[in-house]
Amino acid sequence: MTQREWADKNYYADLGVSSSATADEIKRAYRKLARDNHPDKHPGDKVAEERFKKIAEAYDVLGDDKKRKEYDELKDLIASGGIPGFGSGGFGGNSTGFGGGFRQAADFDVSDLFGGGRGGFSSDGSSFSDIFGGLFNRGGSGGGTPRNTARPTRGADVEADITLDFREATQGTTLPIQLTGEAPCTTCHGSGSKTGNPTACRYCNGTGFTSENQGAFGFSAPCVHCSGTGQVITDPCSDCTGTGTVHRTRTITVRIPPGLDNGQKVRLAGKGEAGPNGKPAGDLFVTVHVRPDPVFKRSGDDLKITVPVSFTDLALGGAISVPTLTTPVRVKVPAGTPNGRTLRVRGRGVPKRNGQSGDLLVTVDVKVPKNLSDGARAALEEYARLEQESGFDPRAGWVGNTVGSAT
Repeated sequence: MTQREWADKNYYADLGVSSSATADEIKRAYRKLARDNHPDKHPGDKVAEERFKKIAEAYDVLGDDKKRKEYDELKDLIASGGIPGFGSGGFGGNSTGFGGGFRQAADFDVSDLFGGGRGGFSSDGSSFSDIFGGLFNRGGSGGGTPRNTARPTRGADVEADITLDFREATQGTTLPIQLTGEAPCTTCHGSGSKTGNPTACRYCNGTGFTSENQGAFGFSAPCVHCSGTGQVITDPCSDCTGTGTVHRTRTITVRIPPGLDNGQKVRLAGKGEAGPNGKPAGDLFVTVHVRPDPVFKRSGDDLKITVPVSFTDLALGGAISVPTLTTPVRVKVPAGTPNGRTLRVRGRGVPKRNGQSGDLLVTVDVKVPKNLSDGARAALEEYARLEQESGFDPRAGWVGNTVGSAT
């Protein structure tokens, strides 16, 4: 495959999807086309074999998020004329294209243009050398063994949402969740093979890549016969048609560690969708949503609570019972504590990952009775008289005393 042929590819059209297709849509399209056009299904059919090659090549790029992004950016740049030599001159049409350029400068390195150590075109800091590294063997005259080996594929990552009560999130819990997606085939145990024994691809000797010399350059590309896996399923499982995965619903037990806050995520490695033909599964990311609590508020690792008290609780002092995430505690209130003061109880807040806990912040809030008995009223009137005789003035030193006074 020449350089111009690679640049002129329309991988989306090869898979029959739009450029805005999701990863799942691309995967489903590839699997259907690969099954329909597999050489084993059409022995001796050169047309089907060529279609299968195009399908495998397209999925190798579009099935990889990073490579797909770089491919899209490259195509946009070519279309806009952002890369010299990729317009009307193309790859080999004139001396400014890649064909003429390579012949004039034998020591030219593709990485010089596509980000090899000196910046590239990718917006996330990566470079196009990752794509071209799979197609060009740098080394001039190389034929030999391609520098790439079959890259292990993995299942797709999965995201899920759960909603927990405040105390479940802060104390931790374990709960089951149901996921629907690709899971290992129980018939072939994920291998894709009826006997469980895939064979090494004879076209790439199990490496997953084939190489081809084109003048001064060697090209390395995923093997079209095994789709870059290095293995061939000669006896496909009837339940998964050789993919090793089936679409079904499964139950996953998720352990929520203590101390999670609203919006935080839990990652469960290897609990995502199953990888094809026994390859590693993706990861499961669970986003935790926390319901508000009627008693507690959270501030980092501290818990806040407002406790109603009486005037005598604060004036005389003593101990009040305060709820926590587990059992209530007795909190000492010093005599003469003003309304609205916050008292700190160490180690009764949100559990931390290091095994310790935050603090419980208790704010006292005086509640005034609306109805008094005759005895309570008489006692308060006597108290007010004694308070006045003692010289206590609740507004002594209050700035409001000076408002409107003569100067």
